[in-house]
Amino acid sequence: MLGMALGVMALIVVLSVMNGFQKEIRARMLGASPHLEVVADGGQLNDWRTILEEVTQNPQLIAAAPYVSGQGMLSIGRNVQGVMVRGIDPSRETAITELSNKIKAGALGDLRSGEFGIVLGTDLARALGVRLHDKILLVSPQGQFTPAGLMPRLKQFHIVGLFEIGMAPYDNSLALINIEDAQKLFRLGDAVTGISAKLHDVDLAPRVAAELQNQLPDDVYANDWTHQNSNYFRAVQMEKKMMFIILSLIVAVAAFNIVSTLVMAVTDKQADIAILRTLGASPRSIMKIFIVQGVVIGVVGTLLGSISGIVLALNLDIVVPFIEQLFRVQFLAKDVYYISELPSDLRYHEVMLVAGMSFLISMLATLYPSYRASKTQPAEALRYE
Repeated sequence: MLGMALGVMALIVVLSVMNGFQKEIRARMLGASPHLEVVADGGQLNDWRTILEEVTQNPQLIAAAPYVSGQGMLSIGRNVQGVMVRGIDPSRETAITELSNKIKAGALGDLRSGEFGIVLGTDLARALGVRLHDKILLVSPQGQFTPAGLMPRLKQFHIVGLFEIGMAPYDNSLALINIEDAQKLFRLGDAVTGISAKLHDVDLAPRVAAELQNQLPDDVYANDWTHQNSNYFRAVQMEKKMMFIILSLIVAVAAFNIVSTLVMAVTDKQADIAILRTLGASPRSIMKIFIVQGVVIGVVGTLLGSISGIVLALNLDIVVPFIEQLFRVQFLAKDVYYISELPSDLRYHEVMLVAGMSFLISMLATLYPSYRASKTQPAEALRYE
């Protein structure tokens, strides 16, 4: 029973932790990026106002806004870092992403047109050695021809804010500027790179993207967040499946314990089984006795494991700090991992799946010992009694 309970508990807790990590990283990822984007061939959307009006007619959309995106290089002194520059409208961006809530210093609203302000990630600012209100040089790869040859375009920006999302791709390489300043920097005129949007239900993003794709022109595409981050989520899903299979072996080992326990019981009770057979018990009734015994072991072990697994998964935020404090260790160091606490997301349909699988394995484990007991011959069993 304890072996079965331990396997079920471990499986429930590990699946809950993996769900928690996936949920936490997805929340952080969607906090900095939109649920859906509409882009054009060549990265330049000219008639964006018409497309924006068409996109906002979808009932699933909460808000939509144009943006400009391009690559650049930040330079100050001898420090140089490549960045992804994103031009946004601060008044509209607050309705699409959680960037305004991730600001650690300054304000996103300070990105005013014509003032050439810039907001950097904390890790990027630390790598460049800059702070709030410092001035920094932004180099655009789109150069201009001069008598001396092709020269890169340079523009000085002053830092008006610092943000921290908790994910390296954003904190290390994302720079935010005003959308009109970005249009001037990348020489887009009135055009934009694309349109970003936020949905009521983030899980419906693929369906909404498919609906918009049928309405948009042929040279305009709708991409959802699952497509943009498909490699990461596929890797997480594969890892979760593999962990489920690996940890299921614990339950399988417990099932082998049931087999060995029942085989020993059959061997020990040979004389009793023979007496029951001589009193008129049928092989089927003998088989049912040992099936019931194995099922009771499996059911009790599964219930104990499910209850303990649910309790532990729901209180992981209390149990883990207690263990860390007791043994003076830290499982997820803050200076190494972006998530310093073990998150847990208990899903009861997975608990039912684990419990059902455990019960099925324990049921199958009773078949061989029960069949062996039903084949006991009274004369042979009582010969040496």
